[in-house]
Amino acid sequence: MQKTMPVPGTDGGRYVPFDARTGDRSVVFFTRDLSEKGLLKIYDRVASVLTGKVAIKLHTGEAEGPNIIPRPWVRELIDTRLPNATIIETNTYYEGSRYTTEEHRKTLVTNGWTFCPVDITDADGVAALPVHGGKWFTEMHVGMSMLNYDSLLVLTHFKGHMMGGFGGSNKNIGIGCADGRIGKKEIHTVQGSDNMWSIAEEELMERISESTKATIDFFAPHVCYINTMRNMSVSCDCEGPEAEPVVTPDVGIVASLDILAADNACVDLIYSLPENGGKALIERIETRHGLRQLSYMKELGMGNDRYTLIDLDNGDAEITAAEAVKDIDPLWLPDRYNTFPGRNKRRYQ
Repeated sequence: MQKTMPVPGTDGGRYVPFDARTGDRSVVFFTRDLSEKGLLKIYDRVASVLTGKVAIKLHTGEAEGPNIIPRPWVRELIDTRLPNATIIETNTYYEGSRYTTEEHRKTLVTNGWTFCPVDITDADGVAALPVHGGKWFTEMHVGMSMLNYDSLLVLTHFKGHMMGGFGGSNKNIGIGCADGRIGKKEIHTVQGSDNMWSIAEEELMERISESTKATIDFFAPHVCYINTMRNMSVSCDCEGPEAEPVVTPDVGIVASLDILAADNACVDLIYSLPENGGKALIERIETRHGLRQLSYMKELGMGNDRYTLIDLDNGDAEITAAEAVKDIDPLWLPDRYNTFPGRNKRRYQ
């Protein structure tokens, strides 16, 4: 349900450096190890909050998208740490390879998500969760079967986004847990408009964040966040093989119990890349006013934008974002997980 006459913020194109922020700090873990081993290592630092029936929210991607989280990583995580977990998804708002449950199931097979259960949570209906303290919504519609789980692991491929600027944990939940027909429409479309993408910039970021808040309030405190910073096209995985070629160098993996700290750390790492390595993604974030995701999450009390960054590769040393990325080569190169015939693979054949 939408509230009436709210006014969006205006700061979505302005990056706030770490030293200019105020408030408490949360803990964010970081590793440069982009592999099954790296994912397990960082998962172990945040996994203690997961209990009972665990859902893993990740973006399984349009058919043959080249940039999604490598399936071997997720399979190893499930096999060794979460043998009874279920990946959860929702159908899309746009017509594509995941628009209907039937087509979505086919795409899951194409993309290799066949080694564990995948619950398309809006296949059999929707549920309404309250949005506490929001200005756009009093409730958000999500896939009904999501409510059957006790804990949520938000496993996100951090990358750009055509409208959101960037897709971190906030986008993964806010859009990805909203059901495909009602919730996503509430986020993207002005009531009565013929343009399904009629909401953009700061208002869109605020709606996404309020949708996210509904889900994490439901699971709290049994929710944690892992962002993988690999194959970071300026395009979302919803663009599949047509995603823009990757030019931003791979960075590593970030994890936290604080969604704002996790997403803000990733943005800080991009802004800190040497030799202007983050230029393309920064331009995408700022031109879409995507930084409003961060400032609005803070206004909603969803976490802290200040954090202590813990380097798991160097004895849990406390480091800055600039120190974390200082040795990264600004040239992106594909790794052995690029297995689909998407644009990125074709460029390097």
